[in-house]
Amino acid sequence: MNDKGPSRTAMIAAAGRAAHLIVDSAPHLFHDTVAEKLLGEHAPELLSYHRNSGDHPVLSGTRSQVSARSHYTEARVAAGGFAQYVILGAGLDTFAYRSPLAGAVAVYEVDHPATQTWKRELLAEAGIGTETVEFVGVDFESDNLYTELIARGFDPSRPALVSWLGVTMYLTEPAIAATLDTLARLAPGTELVLEYALPPELRDESGQVYGKFAQAATAQQGEPMRSMFSPESVTALLGRHGFTVADHVSQRDAVDAALWQRTDGLRPIDFCRLVRAQR
Repeated sequence: MNDKGPSRTAMIAAAGRAAHLIVDSAPHLFHDTVAEKLLGEHAPELLSYHRNSGDHPVLSGTRSQVSARSHYTEARVAAGGFAQYVILGAGLDTFAYRSPLAGAVAVYEVDHPATQTWKRELLAEAGIGTETVEFVGVDFESDNLYTELIARGFDPSRPALVSWLGVTMYLTEPAIAATLDTLARLAPGTELVLEYALPPELRDESGQVYGKFAQAATAQQGEPMRSMFSPESVTALLGRHGFTVADHVSQRDAVDAALWQRTDGLRPIDFCRLVRAQR
């Protein structure tokens, strides 16, 4: 979330979801049928990397990471029967523009105002309607997330599913804690799905290789990774903010086991994990 122009990490994540349907064989972990269209003029370049060098550990690791986490999180929206879905650091998320739940579930995309302006331009250029989403522009240094959500129609008395994917690793722990302070004000029954990066010593071999390349690349793009957690430390952090952890979910466990019975080279990596916690 920044005011320096389009987020390269947001584009990379969207390209990974789009490329998964192009480069990898069935069965697919996740079906994002809108990401390529949303990327517009950026799509040919970004997808060409996957087409030409799809076996590179960063590219294949990105496809598995973004596909598995989206599969798991959107399944939680459906399984939990939530009427409200808050997407923190929404970037180029496409749930509101393709999910059969869009319209039945009130979707609130939260991101920096500059990022949302850029996304809305991409949506308009792609001819994608926005009637199924509320945009909540928040500069966390000056705006109040809770107030801004309510101003856009969010009902704080009703439980929500809150996703926070691909973001915490780029924030400091105090910044993460400040957002958790706000989320602690949401209704009991609210569920949080948060993605966090593991420290190097807890990664598997594939995760270490991916991390070496990915951390250097994001730093070069001006979005360095700042925070890493063990399952124990993120559990403690969430506990201090009124959340009870229900599950820690590895990439392998984020989707049905049958989806990892593959004929291509896509494999789960242990670089990031998901934690599901409840108010």
